[in-house]
Amino acid sequence: MGGSAPRRDHHLPVETTSFVDRRQEQAQGRELLARARLVTLTGPGGVGKTRLAARIAARVERAFPDGVRFVHLAGLHDPALVPLAVADALSLHDHSARPPLRALVEHVRDQRLLLVVDNCEHLLPACAELATALLHGTTGVRVLATSRHRLGLTEEHLLDVRPLPVPDPDGDLSAADGYPALALFADRAAAVVPGFELTAANRAAVARLCQRLDGLPLAIELAAVRMRVLGVEQLLERLDDRYRLLTSGSPGVLPRHQTLRAAVDWSHELCTERERLVWARLSVPAGGFDLETAEAVCADGEHVRSYDVLEAVAGLVDKSVLCREPGPDGVRYRLLDTLRHYGLSRLRALDGEELATRRRHRDWMQERAAACERAWFGPRQREIVARLRADQDNLRGALEFSCAGVEARAGVDVGAGGDRSAGGDRGAGVGVGGGVETGEVGCSEGAPAAATAPATAATVVAATAPTPAAADRLAGLRLAGTLWFYWHACGAPREGRYWLDRALEANPEPTRERARGLWVAGLLAGCPEDLTRGRRRAEDARALAHRLGDTAEAAHADYVIGVIRLFADDLPAALTHFETSVARGRVPGQHLSLVGLDQVELACALGFLGEADRAVEVCEQALRLCEAHGEQWVRSYVLRMLALAHTVKRDWPRAERHVREALRLKLAVNDVLGIALTLDLAALIATEGGAHERAAVLLGGADHVWTAVDRDRWGSRTLCTTRRDSEQRVLSAIGRAAFTPAYDRGAGLGLPEIVGYALQEPGLTTTPPVQDAPPVHLTRREAQVAELVAQGLANQQIADRLVIARRTAEGHVERILTKLGFNNRSQIATWVTAQR
Repeated sequence: MGGSAPRRDHHLPVETTSFVDRRQEQAQGRELLARARLVTLTGPGGVGKTRLAARIAARVERAFPDGVRFVHLAGLHDPALVPLAVADALSLHDHSARPPLRALVEHVRDQRLLLVVDNCEHLLPACAELATALLHGTTGVRVLATSRHRLGLTEEHLLDVRPLPVPDPDGDLSAADGYPALALFADRAAAVVPGFELTAANRAAVARLCQRLDGLPLAIELAAVRMRVLGVEQLLERLDDRYRLLTSGSPGVLPRHQTLRAAVDWSHELCTERERLVWARLSVPAGGFDLETAEAVCADGEHVRSYDVLEAVAGLVDKSVLCREPGPDGVRYRLLDTLRHYGLSRLRALDGEELATRRRHRDWMQERAAACERAWFGPRQREIVARLRADQDNLRGALEFSCAGVEARAGVDVGAGGDRSAGGDRGAGVGVGGGVETGEVGCSEGAPAAATAPATAATVVAATAPTPAAADRLAGLRLAGTLWFYWHACGAPREGRYWLDRALEANPEPTRERARGLWVAGLLAGCPEDLTRGRRRAEDARALAHRLGDTAEAAHADYVIGVIRLFADDLPAALTHFETSVARGRVPGQHLSLVGLDQVELACALGFLGEADRAVEVCEQALRLCEAHGEQWVRSYVLRMLALAHTVKRDWPRAERHVREALRLKLAVNDVLGIALTLDLAALIATEGGAHERAAVLLGGADHVWTAVDRDRWGSRTLCTTRRDSEQRVLSAIGRAAFTPAYDRGAGLGLPEIVGYALQEPGLTTTPPVQDAPPVHLTRREAQVAELVAQGLANQQIADRLVIARRTAEGHVERILTKLGFNNRSQIATWVTAQR
């Protein structure tokens, strides 16, 4: 039940292990959703709420024409991020100055969709506010939440998710196969002992074991893993010993907490010392992580080296502590929320470990972000977007650690359970670490955050090294600024502004990082009210960059100043500005994307001012720059400018060809703003070409996409006039009666569908075509290990047979799983059989 692998997109989670049917709860959940708009699945940690919610949502998906979206909250702790996470799940890329929750409600006001909000317990006030706004501000949106505690709203209907029923071990077990608890144990045991099944000889022992585990799915799964080395009777005997120890030691703990602690503690004790340390350190990454991240976070050069991490990860996967899940560039790993909280409690018990681990995690996220920024102007943009989206919770955790300052050093669980909001529901009971239990195993709350002294201004060149706290704050600003291309190109301006505002406030000193943060904040301004503030910030950035002698950051700030002039309809000033920038050429250190965008905006100003031939000439220069580096995102804007120039020249076929090329590239990186701008142009071209019904569909689609950005097009007179003129001409040509259904048709299309319509390619999706996978080549040793796995041998038995260390055997098994893209040993056995 705990083995699902939520992807970092926002559709329903992929199930990587079989789901043991909860028919009654699924039926109850569907019935509740049919008559209530807010349903909360409640129950203890490890009971299977997330899997059940995903199953219920999948069963009712067809009833929601605007879809089902899954919002993961386990990796968040800041209440302010809740509406932003939901907006991200709904592909809302709002640039306006409206409060995030109001913008969210307005976006879905007329939609019929199901929002699944997972793990609400540590953000109850924010989740209750979200649900209230959606219930009162919309009519067709329903919310399915999972939480260890109710949200506390009068409209809320509760479904108590109970542990799996277990038959009486001493009763009639002839129908025991129909009990989900036993079926779950048998399924997970068969994954580690191929061929295991329930029989008359073992049913009573399995039933007694599941009864001892209170029917908790996670506890059952953890126990089943031990079948590699123990029989059912031995397993039951060892677990009884563990249970008696816990009961005598903590009589005040709730029985189900004792049970789960027994299972988790036992799994922890069966790990090697290095695996325990890696488990604790891997509780810092949020959401999921790849092997590179695990190595960066866990390796300290003393107790754990990089090459030790793979073996430890392999061992933790083998023990079902870590889940494997597919990622954009290979296998990723994830700790279930219960096991992550347990790991955090262990980490905090080790002197200085949490702070050091969080710094390694933050520094690695900075290194990854910087590598992505360096590679952004190149052929790997789709891969970069996918990687950063997969690491979104990790980026948030790293930013929160840095921005929170003293809070992080006071033991608050930054990014994973600490709560900056007042009134968080904490539950009661003694945790493993002796702190306050939240219903999860060993999640202890640290001491209250100390007060921070106000930052003092520094000289341009600091005379002394910054304190650790100041260095952490500055690192947060550096990371937020490094991600400028992600916030801007990939539709996350609100979240970018949120982190930059916090980081800039915490770092008033005149540094290069502050100069960058200021112009990036200006770049993300996206509404008439914010453009003035954005320009002021960009001008401050330019002045500071000149003071620091940093010509690259000054040039970056210059771009922002010019583009704000362009959106403010100051076309002559924008033209002069970008003519100067392009004539100056690239300065040392200037990012090539912004060099190319200088040329794009120059062409834009020329096109709007009617100088089409000059615009084409500038675009051809920019295309040569993009093509030399295999770049696609800036190239898509160049193609849009070429389309604009050819509309001025009234060369409609060529303009339409460039629009289609631009849309195709923009869809590849999900550039919603660019798609909205280009659809406006496509509608104009269709209007001019006399395809009036097609133009009406495109206008409806463009307006629908703009609602996810800014329905008023930032108040730009140029943009709004173009759109209004197209509509008036189409209405004059075909009349309101024909215009309205065509417009409504376009407004009802999703992003891939409206782009597909504009490309005249119905059914277009953003998923790249599946290619034949290359053959998998195992090394000679890996082939030997795979053969022994197929024979049902456990890791220790494999190690004995091949005369190698157990950890080495575990490493071989993990590499085989990674190469083959599998999740468990039984899949290896099946593959080996097929190869024979």
